[in-house]
Amino acid sequence: MMTNLFSIFDPSTSNSLSFNGLSTSLFILFSSCMYWIIPSRYQMLISKMFSILNKEFSILLSTSKKPGMTLLLISLFWFILMNNFMGLMPYIFTSTSHIMMTLSLALPAWMTIMIFGWLNNTNHMFSHLVPQGTPSTLMIFMVCIETISNLIRPITLSIRLAANMIAGHLLITLLSNSAVMSNIIPIMSISLSQTMLLMLEMAVAFIQAYVFVVLTSLYSTEIH
Repeated sequence: MMTNLFSIFDPSTSNSLSFNGLSTSLFILFSSCMYWIIPSRYQMLISKMFSILNKEFSILLSTSKKPGMTLLLISLFWFILMNNFMGLMPYIFTSTSHIMMTLSLALPAWMTIMIFGWLNNTNHMFSHLVPQGTPSTLMIFMVCIETISNLIRPITLSIRLAANMIAGHLLITLLSNSAVMSNIIPIMSISLSQTMLLMLEMAVAFIQAYVFVVLTSLYSTEIH
C-alpha cells in the first residue's frame, strides 16, 4: 500500500500519458501565451502580482540600485509557482515534490549568496558568526551553531517545499482511494471534500513558492 501510495512521486512509475520531466518546462507555454493575446484579466492579475512582489522585494533587499536582484527573485517565484500548479493537473508529474528538484533550486541560490558574501564582505560575514553581546565563554559554541545553521539552510529550504507539496498530494490520494473503496460515503461529500482539498493545495502552492523566495531574499540581506 505504501509503495503504491508514494509511487505517484516517482516519475519512472508513471504511465505513458505522463509528461514526467517535461512538467518543469510546460509552464513556459502558459507564461508565453499572455504575451500573444489581447490583455485579459489573467494578464492583468499576473502583472499586478509581479508589481506587488517587486515592491516588497525592493523593501526587503533595499535594492533601489540593484533592480536585477528583484527580477531574479520574481523569476524564481514564478518558476516554482507554475511547477506547483502544474503538479495539480492530471497525468503531470509534480517536479517540486522531488528533493532533487528543490535542492537544485536552493543549493545554487545559497552558494551564490555565500560566495558573494565571503568574497566581498568577509569581515561582515565573520561578525554574523558571533551575535552582538555574546559572552566570551560562549563564542566558540555560537560560532559552531551559526556555522551549522548556515550550512543546513539549503536543506531546510528544499525539504520545506518538497514536504508540503507531498503532504497535500498524499491527502488527495488517500481520500480518493478511500472513496473508491467505500460505498457508504455519498458522492456529493466526496466531490466537496476533493474540491476543498484542491483549493487548499492551490493555496499551499502559492504560499510555499512565496516562502521559498522570501527566505532566499532574507538570506541575501545578511551579506550586506
